[in-house]
Amino acid sequence: MLAHRTPTVLIIDDEESIRETFKVFLEMGGHNVLTASDYLSALASLSAHDIDIVFSDIVLATHSGLEILREIKDRGMLCPVIIITGIPNMETAREAIRLGAFDYLSKPIKRETLLRIAGQALRHKQLLDEKTVVEAEKERYRQNLEAIFRSVQDVILTVDQQMRIIAANDATARLLDLDCQTIIGQQLDNLLPASYAPCVTVLQETLQTKEVIREYRIEWINKQHGNQVVVLNTAPLLDGNNNFVGAVLTIRDITRLAILERELRQRYEFHKIIGKSKKMQDIYGLAEILADTESTVLITGESGTGKELVAEAIHYSGSRALKPLVKVNCSALAESLLESELFGHVKGAFTGAVRDKVGRFEMANNGTIVLDEIGDISPLIQIKLLRVLQNKEFERVGDSAPIRADVRIIASTNCDLREKTRLGKFREDLYYRLKVVEISLPPLRERLDDIPLLVEHFCRIFGRKLSKHIEGITDEVLSLLMSYRWPGNVRELEHALEHAFVLCPGHTITSEFLPREIREKAPAHGHFLANPHARMPQNIMAALAQTGWNKARAARLLGMSRQTLYRKLIELNLPARPDEPRP
Repeated sequence: MLAHRTPTVLIIDDEESIRETFKVFLEMGGHNVLTASDYLSALASLSAHDIDIVFSDIVLATHSGLEILREIKDRGMLCPVIIITGIPNMETAREAIRLGAFDYLSKPIKRETLLRIAGQALRHKQLLDEKTVVEAEKERYRQNLEAIFRSVQDVILTVDQQMRIIAANDATARLLDLDCQTIIGQQLDNLLPASYAPCVTVLQETLQTKEVIREYRIEWINKQHGNQVVVLNTAPLLDGNNNFVGAVLTIRDITRLAILERELRQRYEFHKIIGKSKKMQDIYGLAEILADTESTVLITGESGTGKELVAEAIHYSGSRALKPLVKVNCSALAESLLESELFGHVKGAFTGAVRDKVGRFEMANNGTIVLDEIGDISPLIQIKLLRVLQNKEFERVGDSAPIRADVRIIASTNCDLREKTRLGKFREDLYYRLKVVEISLPPLRERLDDIPLLVEHFCRIFGRKLSKHIEGITDEVLSLLMSYRWPGNVRELEHALEHAFVLCPGHTITSEFLPREIREKAPAHGHFLANPHARMPQNIMAALAQTGWNKARAARLLGMSRQTLYRKLIELNLPARPDEPRP
């Protein structure tokens, strides 16, 4: 900095006496002084030294002081130039000032005047140097900002209060199909197509309310890249005096993230069946294998475990997906009605048969028939069904002509068919015909780690169905849900959440909105600590799932130390991470 060194003054005059006099005066004033007798030696000094002030006679041997002044300005040097003349002339004075001279002095010049002018010029030079440093820093800062502005992959776009574009970065072209160089000053709402209208909507909201809008997620179609999922953020734009002058919009492309989320969700879903537990993942794998086979499948499990969904998944993911899927609830009809429903009848077959009727097996030709509650059918229907399985044919009630049908059979039941067979209530040969492959669905109490995922799924469904924006449930509610025994399984959980959605007036479901039986039958406060069987494997897994596999929190919930929890995981051969298969 100039303040840390002795200022250097260059004196240019073809008279040696004047040069030496000025030099003595200025050196006495604490300046470092250089002298030059002509134009060329002056230029050499200007090139070789960092000059702070120049005193130049206007008349030199071959050139003029004005030429020295012009050369200094052409070089972009900041040193003030004081022109000295022996014969004052208004025209040369004006020319000197026009060219940028700091001052114009007439000889003779007294010592006090020389030092005063030198001091003023030096202060002026210091100000110019400081201004240059500040402007250089501002320029570097601006260039850095521009480099960041250009390199950021997110769209950054600013508008004034009338929605005119102030600035836009290069990402604008990629995400909004706009040339960031030509759109400055134009109305953004006139440039964007209808598919990008949410950008205008969120900006207008911020311009009106002066409030920030965060993480507004939408999906649109980009001409170059197809479907895109983006997140919009807006904020008020303020000037240096904190005056509101417009708004800034940022757009982040999260398409890849959305695809990964969708893929992750698909890993936990299989044709509307939700579950990430090891048991459910095994069922997904088995259902995929069975989809493209013709084998008869028996689906067993308690009421509400999702037997119908598994049957649909097998049908719709296989080669018969575009063919009929026909469902029959075998427990809902009496024997005579069920026989007619399954196989059809001809006119006059029985009282009330006023016309021919096509049965469900015939409707399902080339497709799939799902026989729900197969364990409740009568011995007569069992015999007729066995014939269909053996020969792929049946007769309508009241008719002896056989009808062939290419139908895949999927049966389901919530009863123990093996026990019914042992007791003679269900034909053993039919049982084994139906049970070529069995899928046994676990009750919800055996897959508690799926509850958070199911809750999220049902919250999305009821949010759309009931047009309510509920963000989720409290930890207390999750604890109650994880502690309840769920006799009605997933169906009961679905109804419980719908009940809570209907009653909840806010954005988060609390325990007061759950059905009374869940609040009353769950352990106190819904904590595993209140459960005497807290250290059972299923409860340990449930506690880990409830706490997002945070071992310290899960241990507190179970009423044990973290070291004890780790020991239990080893002793019971339980997974220590959510992605580790369960035994």
